[in-house]
Amino acid sequence: MKSDLLAPRSLWLAGALFGALTLGAAAQQPPNPPAAAPPAASPPPASAPAAAPLPPGSPLIGRPTGNEAAAKLAPVTPPPIAASPDKLPTAKLKVPPGFNIEVYAAGMANARSLAEGDKGTVFVGSRLVGNVYAITNKDGKRTVKTLASGLYRPNGVAFKNGTLYIAELSKVSRIDNVEDNLDNPPKPTVIYDNLPKDEAHGWKFIAIGPDNKLYVPVGQPGNNVLHDDDHGQIRRMNLDGSGAEVIARGVRNTVGFDWNPETRQLYFTDNGRDWMSEDVPEDELNRITKVGEHFGAPYCLQGNIVDPEFGWGKSCSEFTAPVALMGPHSASLGMRFYTGNLFPKAYKNAILVARHGSWNRSKKVGGDVLLVKLNKDGTVKSTEPFITGFLDNNSYIGRPVDVLPMKDGSVLVSDDWNGAVYRVTYGKPKMAAQ
Repeated sequence: MKSDLLAPRSLWLAGALFGALTLGAAAQQPPNPPAAAPPAASPPPASAPAAAPLPPGSPLIGRPTGNEAAAKLAPVTPPPIAASPDKLPTAKLKVPPGFNIEVYAAGMANARSLAEGDKGTVFVGSRLVGNVYAITNKDGKRTVKTLASGLYRPNGVAFKNGTLYIAELSKVSRIDNVEDNLDNPPKPTVIYDNLPKDEAHGWKFIAIGPDNKLYVPVGQPGNNVLHDDDHGQIRRMNLDGSGAEVIARGVRNTVGFDWNPETRQLYFTDNGRDWMSEDVPEDELNRITKVGEHFGAPYCLQGNIVDPEFGWGKSCSEFTAPVALMGPHSASLGMRFYTGNLFPKAYKNAILVARHGSWNRSKKVGGDVLLVKLNKDGTVKSTEPFITGFLDNNSYIGRPVDVLPMKDGSVLVSDDWNGAVYRVTYGKPKMAAQ
């Protein structure tokens, strides 16, 4: 019995002794090394400072990022001052056989739109320098006067019954009896100022139609944008600025228009959007056949391309197609019907179009004046070069802006790159110079 009673105690002592030995052995083992700390994260690479946001309407909005070719493209800045007559590129300008081209007047920085007065004065607008010029021609001697200065983008000029009309960015003014006061002209009187103030496509070409109305365009306020009802249109109004109405929509940026002398329909150039590709869309030559037509922008481009950004749910069949395409990014600007009698018969009632030249294209196009011949129904029959040479080895040596058939049958061409106006005649140079 004694041995049975002692058994549990002996078992307890043995277990205690084993536990003590085990704990002692464990205490003598080196401790497990602590888990290695993860390596410190390397600091992020220094990022380039964020580019300043582009101002609203900037022509660079939409430029593809990470594209080396696109990064080189931007609007071409003209020289700040007019070229001297001996530096003008007249010798490099080419015209068809039998035609002559000469300098008509120089020294007008940023010479743009043209208009002829009743007494032969040629009025010249500007876009960048705020001036309107007057070229007088007395006894064969031409003199340039600065008629008005300090204006804001006075690109457009038109003349009717002794009055000069001037279109600035957001208003239209007039100077009455202007040719009688060229040396001391009064300040322009505002007749219409219900116009947007957007810089993008804010400069204006103006003209007076056969209906004795003043026509004023309002471009889209950016490269490719959905806009309100006050943009992307052509308006017409009475010569005192009253009765303004919209006659066409879907117009991105027209800087030239004129009326077919036979049908009295208005034709206008329109510049296509940028940054879609180097080859599309093309600029357009359009024709208004009824009030209220929509010419597609920004939904349909060049009459047959649905815009990838804004054309969803649209069809080009909903809009009026152009009568001709004028080349990708060619900046087709001033255009006039030739109604004179000096040129050969084939030129009668054809259209002359000044293509200022592209900037949104690696290989530039334009920098010329085209001749557009029409069929009897007003559609386009053919397009061919008339003046070339402003573009030399992919660089501009001049940039034509506007064309103006004169009463004597000659044609003037403005060049805002050189601040000059050229004259084109036909026949022997000795006779043409008269």
